[in-house]
Amino acid sequence: MTLRLTLISNEEEDFILEFKIDADATFADLHRLILNHCGYEERPGQRFYICDEHWKPIQRILLSDEEGTSADEDLYLMAETDLREFLEDEGQRMAYRFDPEGRRKFLLELTETTFSDPVEAGGKLTRRHGQAPRQELSDEPMDPVKPTAETEELEENFYGEEGYEEGDIDMEGFDILD
Repeated sequence: MTLRLTLISNEEEDFILEFKIDADATFADLHRLILNHCGYEERPGQRFYICDEHWKPIQRILLSDEEGTSADEDLYLMAETDLREFLEDEGQRMAYRFDPEGRRKFLLELTETTFSDPVEAGGKLTRRHGQAPRQELSDEPMDPVKPTAETEELEENFYGEEGYEEGDIDMEGFDILD
């Protein structure tokens, strides 16, 4: 079975990736596919979340078992978990955390399942639009906007050059008593 997954970013409105990948591939294969096509590096803490229809996480799939799980939680590792274990119905959703420090993620949806069109091992990119957000948020401060002659003139003339005239303000409307 072949899965078509659509990946979007909530940071970059026009960024979309679409992948075809075999259902027998692992989450590690999908992880590498995403990293390669976004130009990202692998980082500890990157993970997938299987989500419900409201994007609420219901299961984590971790990169390694060093990330710590509670005793009552099942441990699923990317390298040992096939996509077919969690992805079977069109419309299924998941999230991929690519920046663990910033807690930033991509949203993925299973948009199509087919029983033909075998894909190459590791999957392939079938559609790309826009640029991926930077993997890490920059700590560099933004340059303040320097006023130009045009903005300075606008500020000077915003309230009018001559001030206001007595008749421009309705003192009764302010309920001000003399």
